[in-house]
Amino acid sequence: MLFKALRPPDMNLKQLYLDRAARFEEEAKNLKAKYIRFSVVRLLLFVAAIGAIIYLFTISPIAAVVFIVVFLVAFAKFVKWHMNIQTQQQHNNNLNKINLYEKAALENDYSNFADGKVFQDVAHPYSIDLDIFGPYSFFQYCNRTATAIGRACLAKYLSAPAEKSEILLRQAATLELKEKLDWRQNLMALGMVAEDEIEHVNLLKDWLEDEPFVSNNSLYKIAILLTPFWVMFGIVATVLWIPWQLGILCLLIPGYFLKTTLEKVNETHLRTTHAEKMLALYGRLIGHIEKEDFKTEKLRSLQTVFTKDNQVASASINRLSYIISQLNLRYNAFAILINLFMLWDLRWIKRLEIWKAELKDKLPDWFESLQEFEALVSLATTNYNNPDWTMPIIQDDEKFVGLELGHPLIMADTRICNDLQMPTEGHLKLVTGSNMAGKSTFLRTMGLNIVLAMAGSAVCAKRLELPILQVHTSMRTQDALHESTSSFYAELKRLKTIIEAVESEQNIYFLLDEILKGTNSNDRHTGSKALIKQFIESRGAGIIATHDLELGQLEAQYGGAVENLCMEVRVKHDELVFNYKLEKGVSQSFNATHLMRNMGIKV
Repeated sequence: MLFKALRPPDMNLKQLYLDRAARFEEEAKNLKAKYIRFSVVRLLLFVAAIGAIIYLFTISPIAAVVFIVVFLVAFAKFVKWHMNIQTQQQHNNNLNKINLYEKAALENDYSNFADGKVFQDVAHPYSIDLDIFGPYSFFQYCNRTATAIGRACLAKYLSAPAEKSEILLRQAATLELKEKLDWRQNLMALGMVAEDEIEHVNLLKDWLEDEPFVSNNSLYKIAILLTPFWVMFGIVATVLWIPWQLGILCLLIPGYFLKTTLEKVNETHLRTTHAEKMLALYGRLIGHIEKEDFKTEKLRSLQTVFTKDNQVASASINRLSYIISQLNLRYNAFAILINLFMLWDLRWIKRLEIWKAELKDKLPDWFESLQEFEALVSLATTNYNNPDWTMPIIQDDEKFVGLELGHPLIMADTRICNDLQMPTEGHLKLVTGSNMAGKSTFLRTMGLNIVLAMAGSAVCAKRLELPILQVHTSMRTQDALHESTSSFYAELKRLKTIIEAVESEQNIYFLLDEILKGTNSNDRHTGSKALIKQFIESRGAGIIATHDLELGQLEAQYGGAVENLCMEVRVKHDELVFNYKLEKGVSQSFNATHLMRNMGIKV
C-alpha cells in the first residue's frame, strides 16, 4: 500500500527539523508565560475566597458552608486546568528536544538515543561484527523507543529474521508510520520521562502469577470492612468512658491482621512498587495509540489489542498504577497509623487482586503491542530520515540482487555504493584487495542491509531483492582471557558454528573476513581452500574477503560456484587513491609496502 508523502521530496530535512524545533520552543515559552499569569490569578482567587468565607460566616453560616463546597469544586477544576498548562509546556519542550536530536542525527550525531549496549552478545551470529548494538551502532542510529520493553522489541527485530509474511506486514506499517511525523513525535515526547526497566516489568509479570490471599479470604474482607468502625469505637470509648490503657487494646485486632499478613504483603509490594510510574507512562503512550486511525493490517491488529472485549487498555493501566500508588503510601511516615485505623495495605492489595482477576491475561498482550509500536516507529523514523532508502523485495527465488548498496551508518555525501548479484545457495564470492581498500566495510554493508531487510525495515540501497536469509559472520574474533582462549582458537570455534549452521539449516548467508589469520601463511591457505570446498559441497552461500590472492585460482575449479571480485587501490602522485568499488577479478594492487614506508619503516 502506498501513502502520500507529507513533504516535498526536495525539502531539506535539517531545516524542517530546525523549523519544528523553533515552533515548539516558542509554544513552550507562551505556555510558560500563561502558566505564570494564571498562578497569580490562582493566588488572588484563593485569597478572595478566604475573605468571602469570613464575610459570609458573619451573615449566614449556612451560606458560608455552601460557598465553601461550591468554591472547592470549582477551584479544584481550575487547578487541574492550570496544571495542564504546565504539562503542555513540558510536552512542547520535549518536542523541541526531539527535533533538535533528529537534526543532530542527520549530521551523524545520534548520541542522544540509547545505544542498546545491554543487548550485546559475543555468541550472537552477527551482532558484534555488524555493529548492531553499542555506541555508534545501528541500534543507536535507529532507536526512537521510549520504554525498556520498546528497546527490547527493537533489539529482537534486529537480532533474528522474521517470517516473510511478518516482514511484509512490518514494511506496510513502517510506510504508514513514516508519514505520521506529528503522531510519531508526540508518542516520543510522551515517553521522554520514561524510567522503566525490564526487571520491573518482569517483577510485575511474576506478580500476575501469584495466588491471591486477600480477595479470596472472607475473614480478611470482613476485617477490612469493620476495622475503621472498631478503631473509631475504641477512640470514642477511650475519650468518654474507659482508661486509655484499655482503649489501646482495640488496636490489637488490626495489629494481628497486619502482623500475620506482613510477609505476603511485602512480597506483593516488592513485585509491584516500581510499576507505579512505569504503568502511568505506559498508560499515556497507549492512550495516544488508541486515538489514532490506522490503515495497515499490522497497526490495526496491534491497536485492536488495546480495545478488545470492551476494555480500554489505557484506562485499565492507569487504574492499576493508581492502586499501586496507594499501596506505596506504606513508605509514608504515618503508614502505621493508617494501617492500624483501616488496614490500608490489605485494603489496596485486595483491589490489586480484583484488578488482576479481571485483567491479568490482557496486561502482557498490552505490553507486547506497545513495544511493537515503538519498534515500528523507530523503523519508520529511520526511513523518513533517509528518503533515498528503499523497501526490499522479499522473494522465494534463491537469488540476491542489490543495486547501489551502501552502509547505513556512513553519511550519504561520503557513502560509496556497490552492486552485487549472486545465488544464495551453493555460491561464494571471493573479494581480494589491499589494506584499507574497503573489503570489511563492504561485508558489513551486505550484512547490515540483509539484517534490516529481515527486520522489515527499509534498506540503504536503490533496489534489493532477496529471500529470507540468516546472516552469520566471522570478522572480529578476539582473545578470551577468561576462557584462556587465543584469537585463533576463538575464530575456529566461530567457524565451527558457521559450518554447522550451513550443513544443518537453510538460508544461511555467511560473511567472513580474513579467515584463519592467526596462523602461518601455508596453513592459512590450505585451511581456507578446505573451508571453501566444504561450503560449496554443503550448498552454502556468502562472501569471503581475503588477502590470499592464490585463492583466486579456485574460480576455475568450481564451475561458477566461486567468483572473484576485488577492490583496487591505485597510486597517484605517490598518494594512495581508494575508490571502494567492486570490480571483477583478483586484486592486482598492493599498498602495505607503501604504507610502511610512509610510517618511517625503511623497506
